[in-house]
Amino acid sequence: MAKTLAALIVSLCIAFSAAAAQTKPEAKKIAKPAWTELSLAQQQVLAPLQPEWEQLDTVRRKKWVSIADRYPTMKPPEQERLKKRMQEWAALSPAERKVAREKYQSLKKEPQKRDELKRRWQEYEQQRPPGAAPAPPAASETPASQ
Repeated sequence: MAKTLAALIVSLCIAFSAAAAQTKPEAKKIAKPAWTELSLAQQQVLAPLQPEWEQLDTVRRKKWVSIADRYPTMKPPEQERLKKRMQEWAALSPAERKVAREKYQSLKKEPQKRDELKRRWQEYEQQRPPGAAPAPPAASETPASQ
């Protein structure tokens, strides 16, 4: 009886290990859309992001594609602002992007901070001479130092 029970246990272990070996581990899902799946117009708008496109997840890619789709309906100043911000974003390191995302989320959650920041920016804009370029942020205000 003990030999039969031992044989049964060994048989079950072999069967389960064989079944486990046959199941394929889930392959990592490929983020969509791929760069080559974008239209020419979308590729032109999103060109600053092309070098990093493969590292973006599906959610972020779809957000950028949505922005690219709205681009033709934007006014020229909005288009220029978008291009400039995309270039600035593409120039950030992954760590700086993470800090920027976290700061954005915190401002979204705390309207008082957002309103204070907006008020300070408006004061700055009023003090700046017309046509003067905006000053770069102070070292203490850059994403890398936060």
